[in-house]
Amino acid sequence: MEPKSNPFQVKEAPMWTPGSGEILIRNSAAAINPVDGSLQTSAFWPLNYPAILGQDVAGQVVAVGADVTRFREGDRVLGHAVGMATKRNQDSGFQLYTILQSNMASQLPANVSFESACVLPLACSTAAAALFQDSGLRLQLPTEPRRPPTGETVLVWGGSSSLGSNAIQLAAAAGYEVITTASPKNFDYVKRLGASQVFDYHSSGVQETLVNAFRGKSIAGALDCIGGPSWQICMYVVQQTAGNKVVISAKRGFPEPLEGVTIKGLFGTTVKDSHVGKAIYEGFLPQALASGSYLPAPEPFVAGKGLNSVQDAVNFYGKGVSATKVVVVL
Repeated sequence: MEPKSNPFQVKEAPMWTPGSGEILIRNSAAAINPVDGSLQTSAFWPLNYPAILGQDVAGQVVAVGADVTRFREGDRVLGHAVGMATKRNQDSGFQLYTILQSNMASQLPANVSFESACVLPLACSTAAAALFQDSGLRLQLPTEPRRPPTGETVLVWGGSSSLGSNAIQLAAAAGYEVITTASPKNFDYVKRLGASQVFDYHSSGVQETLVNAFRGKSIAGALDCIGGPSWQICMYVVQQTAGNKVVISAKRGFPEPLEGVTIKGLFGTTVKDSHVGKAIYEGFLPQALASGSYLPAPEPFVAGKGLNSVQDAVNFYGKGVSATKVVVVL
């Protein structure tokens, strides 16, 4: 892809060779994220063009690099392709073969399909960055089986989004109660993921409803998955509640914080360079997926087959989806 070009072009790519700490996988499925359409239309992030996009992949290992002992040829895996950060085309997902950092890949049990698995990586990484990194809420890490209750509660605004779906599950596995928001049609969905309470974000009184829900609780912080009006609501709730008065937002452009409140943005790919990436992709996800305690969520919607379908899938996602992740089978 050249800057701001449309549609994507399908061309030959080299057969990449994994280096130290890397694996090469043959992609069987890739998921679409909001950033893919944004990068295509606005070229807001510096890349080396022509560029390959795509961050969520699942497939089988075909080669391993030096020092890699966790994986071997034939393993089924999901992984976060970090080409947006490295600016190397071999590290991106919209192709048949992708290089993954071994600490950003997880083994995949046989009962989880590739199209289900590929919904996870970027949203999982971003949720983990928000919840567990020093630049985020600095919560204790999740375990399988889940940690005992900490007595603290996290607010996740937008629980049925891809980011929210992962944040709920990660926070619950780390021992935190989760209060979230969603549309009423997704109430059961977010509770199934581990939320203890859910409120309608459309409600005109949702701000005070949330403050009342947190009364008597200690807040561990808030994650805003949506942006816009939710910035002020999340800041107000943490301001009015005892505990960690920090809001982490997936969207930039937020206003000045309320008195006593800190609001920060995040970049999920940073977990590749911190202890959090290793803790999630090596220490937690393989066991949690195998036990069934961690659900690949949201549900995949297969928008097409083959690399020629990626543009249509990106366009479809841009029209808006709810509790759904758009996927292409390769």
